[in-house]
Amino acid sequence: MKKIAIILASALLWACTDDAPQPYGALPSKAQLEWQKMETNMFVHFGPNTFTSAEWGDGSESADIFAPTALDCRQWAATAKAAGMKGIIITAKHHDGFCLWPNPVCSHTVAQSSWRDGKGDVLKELSEACKEYGLKFGIYISPWDRNDPNYGSDEYNEVFRKTLESALGSYGPVFEQWFDGACGEGPNGKRQVYDWPLYHSEVYKHQPNAVIFSDVGPGCRWVGNEYGSAGRTNWGTMNVEGFAPGKSPALDVLNCGDMNGEIWVAAETDVSIRPGWFYKDSENDRVKSVNELLKIWYESVGRNSLLLLNVPADKRGLLHEIDSTRMLEFKAAIDQIQAVDYAEGASITASNIRVGKSKYGPEQLLDDDYDTYWATDDDVVAASFCLNFDSPRTFNRVMLQEYIPLGQRVCEFSITVQDEAGEWKEIARETTIGYKRIVLTEKVQTKAVKVNILNALASPVLNKVALYCDDIYQPISKTELPAQLFAANQIQVMENADAQKIKGFFYTPAERGQGGCILSYKLEYSADGTNWKTIYDDKLFENIANNPIRQEVIFDKPISAKALRLSPVHTSAEGYSLAEIGLLY
Repeated sequence: MKKIAIILASALLWACTDDAPQPYGALPSKAQLEWQKMETNMFVHFGPNTFTSAEWGDGSESADIFAPTALDCRQWAATAKAAGMKGIIITAKHHDGFCLWPNPVCSHTVAQSSWRDGKGDVLKELSEACKEYGLKFGIYISPWDRNDPNYGSDEYNEVFRKTLESALGSYGPVFEQWFDGACGEGPNGKRQVYDWPLYHSEVYKHQPNAVIFSDVGPGCRWVGNEYGSAGRTNWGTMNVEGFAPGKSPALDVLNCGDMNGEIWVAAETDVSIRPGWFYKDSENDRVKSVNELLKIWYESVGRNSLLLLNVPADKRGLLHEIDSTRMLEFKAAIDQIQAVDYAEGASITASNIRVGKSKYGPEQLLDDDYDTYWATDDDVVAASFCLNFDSPRTFNRVMLQEYIPLGQRVCEFSITVQDEAGEWKEIARETTIGYKRIVLTEKVQTKAVKVNILNALASPVLNKVALYCDDIYQPISKTELPAQLFAANQIQVMENADAQKIKGFFYTPAERGQGGCILSYKLEYSADGTNWKTIYDDKLFENIANNPIRQEVIFDKPISAKALRLSPVHTSAEGYSLAEIGLLY
């Protein structure tokens, strides 16, 4: 007992004399911290939709439609590794209910397909490829199931639990479990009440270190859009009480988080390298450029978020050569931008150093040790540090990092440079930093750079500063299509002078869906412009609310018609926007 008392007294004395900053607010777990350090991961959308060109399959497709001719998950992993990605997340089960592994509680899987005589297993092949190439393996599983007859009943929650058990308990470590919150009708016309506590407990039972993604976490959150942009203000914390996957806070809250949020749930920015999420031959000429990808990188990784970039597998079961080449070009551009850190070799001073000790001095900002940092005294929430150079340095990017194991603190900061006359000029003013912030500035040449923490929730704790010069990225000027706004009940008629063979139609809402989108519609056709027959009664524009891009609808077979009539059934706002609409021949 005496020995124990001495140990406890020593521990108490150490705690009282330790001068390190105390943690502030909600903190990331070890798994969440390691997740954010990954910075960029690859999403792979693959399944029946790959072969039907749908975004949301309806579950009625034959399992035989899934027929990759040359599946090679090692090619996926090799490409991801070469492109600087740290992990791959695969759509193991999308809304159509088809499972890419032989799920024993599902009758719509690779086991029911002719592919590899029903003995194929994409999860097995990808998990092994990730292990071989030193990548982490993640799984997307949608709880919405448009095939399972149990969907919409209490029994389905148990079916889904067993689905998670099968996927998460059979293929080794899973770093991220990606839950889509979509909840629509099943084949029985019913909607499901999801048992999220049950699902989460099943995930942690098999993968205790997995980061769970959804609108509201609990591991990481959706950024609130699918075009690849986190908020310029972006907190890693958020208030989630009263919300759930599929029932999320406002999109701007998802985009920016909540200052002093009750839990740590950093944003993940998911975006596709193509307009859609699944592979389509028609999009081979619409793969994002390196410049577009750099913009996304700056607005995701550079704004305290993780980038999850979708690169869909094609009908062969390979990443298309256009996509894979673009990924390597993207990585080469980032490497070139970060090849030289112009902060190296600087002398550095700070307006305040915690308890005057060098271990908290600004020199820690220039080393490569993640766990060393510059910190100020507890009562100092506004401070600055200054980099001085023997000769002028030229740069246009400033990278800053907070030491988030102790919490996210900085609310506002500015960056100034000294001109030849010794006067200070402000070149940037921003709000949050978080895990990583990359500030884009004009190109400047200077012998001194000062970072001013203007306001913080607690004493600032920063662990890195770097200066780069980017001569590759060119700011993108928007070329938005002009759009009109219509009332929700306003019908659109697409008409020819005479009857013609029509294979489909297209609809494009306003940029980013401003003014609302048509979510579902009734479509009719007429051979004479007077008498009408119904083609679809209440058909979805798949995923248009989250990804409001041009929608092309191709009929099962061409229709001889003079006109098509589209009547909105559901819209995302009181009305809807329209930039383009027309017939496909």
